[in-house]
Amino acid sequence: MNNFIHQSLAEGRWQKLTFAEQMANIGSEVGRAIKWKNKNNIDLKEKAVIRALELLYLTIEAQRKRKGLRELTRLREVLIDYFYCDNIYKSTEKSLEKYFLAFNLLARKNK
Repeated sequence: MNNFIHQSLAEGRWQKLTFAEQMANIGSEVGRAIKWKNKNNIDLKEKAVIRALELLYLTIEAQRKRKGLRELTRLREVLIDYFYCDNIYKSTEKSLEKYFLAFNLLARKNK
């Protein structure tokens, strides 16, 4: 088993969450990363991005045999591009927050 930050999630707890819950959790980490980026706290931004990418990795692994894998791998590209590269996808804080908001609402609705 790899050295995951979210070790218990990596060991199977993550697969017990619905897809909407998984995506909402990733969105929470992305939101934290954006917040710390705006406050120029590079260390906390970096930790939040790493957590988001780790959760996204777990979601991709859980979805390997289902539809939507292309969207998830593109999301990984978009996040890496936004936080580490030249933002060729022209993502904004607002567009990222809007994307994840739908999953947050769906996860809450299904509780």
